[in-house]
Order: sequence, then structure tokens, then C-alpha cells
Amino acid sequence: MLTTSDLAQVLFTSPVQPSDDLSPDKIRTAIDDRLCSCDGDTAVCAAFVAQEAGDHPESFARRMRWALNAVTAAYQAAV
Repeated sequence: MLTTSDLAQVLFTSPVQPSDDLSPDKIRTAIDDRLCSCDGDTAVCAAFVAQEAGDHPESFARRMRWALNAVTAAYQAAV
């Protein structure tokens, strides 16, 4: 079972942007698509997140907060 943090890391690595008009369904689909593209290996996403944190520290925290909030909202809506 993936945690909210795991799902946020996957969303972080997806091509979707906070400025996109994203419904909970679109968030969940973006996560599913990204997981499929890395064969379900969340370590791939975690490695990318770590690289982005080092390469772009000025935008990392803002995008991760967005990803955490988007995941929380999207999966609460699914319950």
C-alpha cells in the first residue's frame, strides 16, 4: 500500500503542473500513468525527487507541498 508521501512523490515526477485544471480523477490518473511508466517502482520516482531537490531547491518545496495537498484531496474524494 502506497502512503500519501509515496503518492506525492509519484505525482511530483509527473508532467502535470499546479496550474493545470486538475480534478481528483485527473490527479489519480496522472499518478497511475506515472507508476506504469516506471513499472510500479516508486524508488525511480524517489530518486527523481531527490535530484530535483538538489537541482532546483527554490521550487522543490512549493511543488512538493502542492503534490501532497493534491494527493490528499484526490484520495479523500475517492473514499
